[in-house]
Amino acid sequence: NPATYVLLCVALFLEWTGLCSGAWVLARVLKSITRIQYDEVYVGTPEERLANNHADKDMTISQDVGHLTGGGFAGHLVGSHDALD
Repeated sequence: NPATYVLLCVALFLEWTGLCSGAWVLARVLKSITRIQYDEVYVGTPEERLANNHADKDMTISQDVGHLTGGGFAGHLVGSHDALD
């Protein structure tokens, strides 16, 4: 895509000059063009969601993001809790 190549060249040029990070400049330009707003505008604050019965769902550890699961992450695999101390 030629537009992507041009944006990449602009970003790399700004990085090379040391003036600023090209990604920040491009993000600011795209934000002003697309008029993207904060998430609270679209989905509401946590208090507003709770008042409208759209509160966040409770999740178990297996559903939550960022917790490793699987056979290798079941706990101490060495047999003793003090094995790694």
